[in-house]
Formats: sequence, C-alpha cells, structure tokens
Amino acid sequence: MGNYKFRIDFLEKAERFLDGMNEKARRKVLYNIWKVRSTNDKELFEKLQGEIWEFRTKYNQTYYRLFAFGDRTDKTDTIVVVTHGLVKKTDKISRSEIKQAEKWRERYFSEKRAADEEV
Repeated sequence: MGNYKFRIDFLEKAERFLDGMNEKARRKVLYNIWKVRSTNDKELFEKLQGEIWEFRTKYNQTYYRLFAFGDRTDKTDTIVVVTHGLVKKTDKISRSEIKQAEKWRERYFSEKRAADEEV
C-alpha cells in the first residue's frame, strides 16, 4: 500500500457526481482526496457521525462534499468507500445526507457478506 494510509473505492453514485463536475473543481477534489491518503488533514477529511466521514473541498466559494466510510475487514488493507457527493453553498450538512451514506454503508457490507458466503 506504499505510504498511503488507505485506498479509495468510489461507488457508482460518487463516480457520477465527480463526472458531472467541471474539470478544475474535479481536479481539486481528487487532489484533496489523494492528499488525505498520506496526511492527517482534518480540514479535508472529517468524521461526521458514527462510521460516516466526509472529504471536504472548498473551491471558488463552493463546498464540495463526498461522504465515505471505512472497510477494515481485511486487516492488512483499509479501504475508504466514497458513497456520494454534493455541492453546498454553506458549510452545513443535512442529516438526510448522513442517513443516505449510512444506508449505502449497510448495503455495501450486506452485499460483501453475501459474496463471502457464496465462496
């Protein structure tokens, strides 16, 4: 895993969010995610509640948020799974966005358990 603390996995909804951004904003968000993988910057990556975290980027007076959770089931490799993102004009996050990330987390681990049981 090199000097990185974790690797990133984007769910489809997060990929669509990134694909819909303008090029400069997307580059800034991806740079900040890359930076967080090797540094502990609480301005860029912060725990929201429970197991839900957010990647935070401010670019051109706009706040970009990507919600995520950790998968530590493989003891040698930590994965941070990015669920979805949103654009905010303010710094506040609604409770419904956190709940949505929690639902994606539950679904992810449910599907992972089902796949492990098939093996």
